[in-house]
Parts: sequence; structure tokens; C-alpha cells
Amino acid sequence: MLDLRPVLLVLGSLISILALMMIFPVIADVLAGNQNWQIFVLALFLTLAIGGMLVLANFGSSDTINLRQAFLLTTLSWSVLPAFAALPLAFSELNLSYTDAYFEAMSGLTTTGSTIISGLDSAPPGILLWRALLQWFGGIGIIVMAVAVLPMLQVGGMQVFKTDSYDSVEKILPRARQISGIILGVYVALTAICMLSYMVAGMGTFDAMAHSMTTIATGGFSTSDASIGKFNSFSIDMIAVVFMIIASIPFIIYCQLVRGRPLSVFKDEQVVGFLKLVVLLCVSVTLWLIIWKDFSLGEAFRYGTFNIISILTGTGYASTDYGQWGSFSVTLFFLVMFIGGCAGSTTCGIKIFRFQVLLKSMKCWTNHIIQPNGVFVPTFNKRPITYDVRSSVMAFMTLFLATFLLLSLAIASTGEDWITSFSSAGTALANVGPGLGDHVGPSGTFGGLTDAGKWLMSIGMLIGRLELWSVLVLLSPSFWRA
Repeated sequence: MLDLRPVLLVLGSLISILALMMIFPVIADVLAGNQNWQIFVLALFLTLAIGGMLVLANFGSSDTINLRQAFLLTTLSWSVLPAFAALPLAFSELNLSYTDAYFEAMSGLTTTGSTIISGLDSAPPGILLWRALLQWFGGIGIIVMAVAVLPMLQVGGMQVFKTDSYDSVEKILPRARQISGIILGVYVALTAICMLSYMVAGMGTFDAMAHSMTTIATGGFSTSDASIGKFNSFSIDMIAVVFMIIASIPFIIYCQLVRGRPLSVFKDEQVVGFLKLVVLLCVSVTLWLIIWKDFSLGEAFRYGTFNIISILTGTGYASTDYGQWGSFSVTLFFLVMFIGGCAGSTTCGIKIFRFQVLLKSMKCWTNHIIQPNGVFVPTFNKRPITYDVRSSVMAFMTLFLATFLLLSLAIASTGEDWITSFSSAGTALANVGPGLGDHVGPSGTFGGLTDAGKWLMSIGMLIGRLELWSVLVLLSPSFWRA
């Protein structure tokens, strides 16, 4: 029988950490003289009480988990935490239903950035800070998962990043503590540098703090309905571009840089491939805006680069309504949203390494057709790509496409048009943020969706953030059999 005590112990600890994070919105509202701080205090005590009870009830259980427990813990953490994170939103002066609040909290913790809230410019500071904190917390959480947990679960080819220092799932938790401590330091440092950069460029202290957290988390929540476009600043746009790219590179690389390995960035095939794609997309969109939309060079570079990088990295900021640029831009942005950044970063989507593994495998198959007696072994970072990695990547890509189509049809069944349905499903699975069209595009919100549509998108955000298999494996009857 599946022992739930270690799972509930970790889950209780995470809920308690989430509760303590509510102290910061309390302080923000108190300093601003906003009475919404009382809601956060009540939510804090309720969340801490439940988290604390789970910890105390399961304290002393083993700190090692097996494969089945790891799968269950991964999914439970990312589905239960939004339920508590939604409490301050549901009871705030925004008058959100619990469905809307859960959608917003799930969007925050999964760093999706889709929102149902309008009127952010006049929202209480505590709410704005809470949304930023959720994305910041979710960003560090997905990094630790991608580095310490998912490789062990052999999810979607992530085992290609499995290190020699730990080779059994029972070592996940102790190893995750060591890794998360180092990564957290880098994460905090980058957030602080990003905040200072925004302030130097002209942002106010509060806006800079909130946007630095959502930039490093590649989440995209803003303090304004106009997103980054509110500031109308070239320097702020470029700072955001730089830090979105930085956040899309594996954080393990930065740990190696700190340890005196400056060339590690250029030795990682995934990073090199991502940076090449960034340059290609930025140049292509800039030239297209100049040639076909009569933009000046400065405007084309600024708006083209910012918005394509925002979509590629899954951040979801918008500096202008790129949906008005025409069908080519709509199609390009729709396709780019699925790519994502590097594994081990805060970004989402399919991830660069999977495309690289797929292309390398296709090249070997082509060579084998030409030379049937030849031996061709695809490599990644100078290491052979094993058959199980290739199979896992192809299975992931197939399942991603199937899930996208099913989710699109499900959302369409709630009465939405096909553009809204397809882009909503895509932005949920790829954890990007804005969709396409007038309703859910960069100038709209998801508030117009039905409750059923919002719950479907919440499920999609969860599945996409956890690399599909981590969630869907729980639907298998054999998982629950001893």
C-alpha cells in the first residue's frame, strides 16, 4: 500500500511556507493604509494551521520517497498550493469567485501569467505583491523540480540531465535540499540585480520589485493592465529582454559560473541552441516589421524583440498589441509559444533540448537509410543519447500534441470560438500567458471564459507545468496497485 506520510509531510511544509509568504502582502497593505491586510492575516492563519497539522501529524516519517510517492507529491503540491493561495484573492475587494481566484493562483504558481483580473492599476498593493510572490515561488519550485526530481522520474526525456552524483529516486529529497540551497542564492541575486536595473531605468520601487520577481520567474504578471507597456520605456523593455533570456538558461549553469567555470555557458548545446534561436527570431521579426509594417529600425527592434522573446520564454509580458500586426505575426507567435527555453530554467513549453534530441535522432535515421550498414549514434553534450531518452522525447511530443488538441476541443465545447479555444489551450499547456484574439489576447483577459473553461485551463496549466507525464501517470490504475 502506498505510504502517504512522507508525501503529506512535504506537502504540509510547502503549505506552511506559502502561509508565511502572506506576511509580505500584509506589510504592503498596512504601509499603504489598505484594509485588505486583514484578509491576508485570516488566510495566513488558516493556511498555516492546516499546513502545520499535516507536518505534526506526519513528523518523524522517512525523508526518502520512492518513485510512486514522488509522482504523487509532484502533482499534489502544484494542485493543492493554488487552493490555499487563492484564499486572499477570493475574499479580497476584487470580488472574485473562487473559480476565478483558483485560476489566478494556478496561473501564478505555474508562472503562466494568464489573468482574469482587470483594473490592476487600482488594485490593493498586497494583491499585486501576492501575485508576484506566487510566480517567484513557482519559478524557484520548477527549477528544483527540473534539476532534482524530473530527471529521476524519467519524464519526457529529462533523464538526459541525470547526474552521476545521485542515481536513485530515494535520494531525491536530500539531494534536492543541497541543490535548492545553491540555486536559491543565485535566484535571489538575479532578482535583486533585475530590481535595481528596473529602478535605475525609471521604475518605482514597488513596481520594480514586483516586475523583477515575475521577470526572473518568466511569469509575466504585472502591476498594470497595460503590462510593461505602461512604462513606455526603451530601457525598461531592453532590461526585461535581457533578464527574460537570463532566466531561460539553466540555473545550474550559473552555479558553475559562480564556481569559476565561465566557459560552461558555451559548452552546453541546449544553451547555444537557445541563444541562436533568440537571435534568429529577433532579427526575423525586426526585419519583417521594417519591410511589411513600415516600422522604423528602432521601433521594429524594440517591439519585435521584446514581444517575441516574451512569448518564446513563456513570460507573457506585452508592450503592445502584437495581435494587430497581421496574420503572419499571429501565426508566428502561436507557434513560438510552444517552444520555450532551456530545461532547468524557469521557462516552460516543450523545451529546446527536446527539439535538439528529435532533430539529432532524425539525422541519424536519415544517415542509416543512406548507409544501412553504418553505425550512427546521436549525442547531446558529447554524451550518447540513449534509446530510452529518444523514446521518451518522442512520446512526450506526441502526448503534448494530443493533449493540446483534446484541451482545445474541450474549451471549444464551452462555447468559445476556435481562435480563443486553440490559443487558450496552447497558452495553458505552454504556460505562456496571453492568447490570441480580442478576448484573451495581449490586450484582454481570460475573465470572459466560462467557469468550465477556467477549470479546464487550470488543469491544462498544471499538466503543462509538470511535463504531462507527472500528472497523467496518476490516471493509470496500475499506479495505485501495490
